[in-house]
Amino acid sequence: MIRTLVRSLTVALVLGGSAAAVAHHSAAQFNFQAPATVSGVVKEIRMANPHMRLVLSVDDEKGARDIEFEGHSLNNLYRRGWRKDMVKVGDKVTISIAPRKDGHDGGYVLSVKTADGKEF
Repeated sequence: MIRTLVRSLTVALVLGGSAAAVAHHSAAQFNFQAPATVSGVVKEIRMANPHMRLVLSVDDEKGARDIEFEGHSLNNLYRRGWRKDMVKVGDKVTISIAPRKDGHDGGYVLSVKTADGKEF
């Protein structure tokens, strides 16, 4: 009886955990068909797995605020030429993004253009 209960709980935890992992890596919340650009100053950048994280301080028609963006895994970024020191806190950048489908701030980083014109 206890063995059956333990097995059932183990199976439920494994299945539940794998569903959460798949959902986390979905890009379904981003609209890749309607890219947009956002300019701002880098407040934070985290080049690590599972996803790159970029926070920009933006001041536009909606006002001044910080917006969080995500991007590929570190491995994918590295293969595409990104290196950890290419963008630093305080840099002015313009990013191309796949915006969030729900209309909220944020999106998926497609490319970055630095103030000196380098794009990657």
